[in-house]
Amino acid sequence: MPFIPHTKQDVKEMLATIGVESIDTLFDEIPDDLRLKQLPSVTDSLTEMELGQLMRQRAASDGGLLCFIGAGAYDHHIPAAVWEVTSRGEFLTAYTPYQAEASQGTLQLLYEYQTMMASLMALDVSNASLYEGATALAEAILMAVRSSPKAKLHRILLPLTIHPHYRQVVKTIVSQRDIEIIDVPFDVATGRILLAELEAFHSLDVSALVIPQPNFFGALEDIDLLTDWAHAKNALVIAVVNPLAMSLLKPPGHWGKSGADIACGEGQPLGVPMASGGPYYGLLCCKKELVRQLPGRIVGRTVDKEGKQGFVLTLQAREQHIRRAKATSNICTNQGLLVTASTIYMSLMGPEGLRQVAIACHQQLQFLQEKIRLIEGVELIFPVPSFHECVVRLPMPAETVLLELAKHKIQGGFNISRVFPMLGECLLICVTETKTQTDISHFVQILSDILKKSNTSKVEKHSTSASQIMEE
Repeated sequence: MPFIPHTKQDVKEMLATIGVESIDTLFDEIPDDLRLKQLPSVTDSLTEMELGQLMRQRAASDGGLLCFIGAGAYDHHIPAAVWEVTSRGEFLTAYTPYQAEASQGTLQLLYEYQTMMASLMALDVSNASLYEGATALAEAILMAVRSSPKAKLHRILLPLTIHPHYRQVVKTIVSQRDIEIIDVPFDVATGRILLAELEAFHSLDVSALVIPQPNFFGALEDIDLLTDWAHAKNALVIAVVNPLAMSLLKPPGHWGKSGADIACGEGQPLGVPMASGGPYYGLLCCKKELVRQLPGRIVGRTVDKEGKQGFVLTLQAREQHIRRAKATSNICTNQGLLVTASTIYMSLMGPEGLRQVAIACHQQLQFLQEKIRLIEGVELIFPVPSFHECVVRLPMPAETVLLELAKHKIQGGFNISRVFPMLGECLLICVTETKTQTDISHFVQILSDILKKSNTSKVEKHSTSASQIMEE
């Protein structure tokens, strides 16, 4: 916050009022071994002007990079009106609306968000968001488990093509339940789930199959085939989707013969800026049959006794609302401000605007793929239809390439060899509508120069070694 009004005397009086000796006493529950005793690189105090100067210097040294990183957070253009409206006081400082009659504006906004999101996913109902995409997937899995309470052991098929961070969060949240998470391998030639891989689980009782679209590699899965396979086994289908991609691709509600049962994902692409990892928000939609298992808030529209339109909270199955242990989720609050931004973004863009953004992203990705194929030693390893991202294999360590690109103010992608070492030295490269063909050509040229320089150095080193041997 830019202005802290509390004087030392204010703090002293506050502590005296609550009967606490010092600020440190307020945090005495933190173990001593977790506390930092000193901050040698932090000065004791700065004036407001000095602090402003320091922050501007830091911002200048950290800015201006051309970003080709995706992997779950995407650099999209956000119209100025989105955050100009979102930052208004009535939205910026609003909290969870418990008293419906006093929160009609916020409730109407959430209702509009739910309507837009359910339409985008082609499903019956949406909640008013969750913490972020990974926890939304965990909640979707818990929904699937609650929908079949008689099963003694619940098995969830979770493909390795799901974002690695999502997989970690899911396993953390469901590890204390009677839920078995079964990894589904992917085809190393295409980066996709093959039906043949699923057939290995044909004899098992499965509660749900998770299907990403697009998957972590940017590849598009054969969603109809996978959906029908799961439903033939009486298993639910949980779709993990990029919401922007759904404006161009087939939405979850239309997958297969009867559609996915639950859709979840990260809402960040819809008007939320990248900001050091968040805050973001998780979207969660489902079929009407599962609505009572849906966690979080659901806003409904009604009329009062005078016939006037009104908005109310419905199915408030959360722990503050008495259910406690029977609550469908332990999430108390969520990123409501970001849902506000997404609602404004979607209303400004409209269905056709969202579609045009998605098309622009796809076209720019194709341009990148065409250019990058021309670099000697670089291989596009998954030659399948994709959205936003592609995986390239390099002839040198990916981490070294990223460090060299950074010297040219380019964030060159995500080092995929960290999480999928079996693929070799690979980068996951993302392109959105914010990258021009000039930007992409510049990136490809710098990447080509780095690889050529590395190859030249290897040749020179080899020649030197050969000369030394001949002299000896």
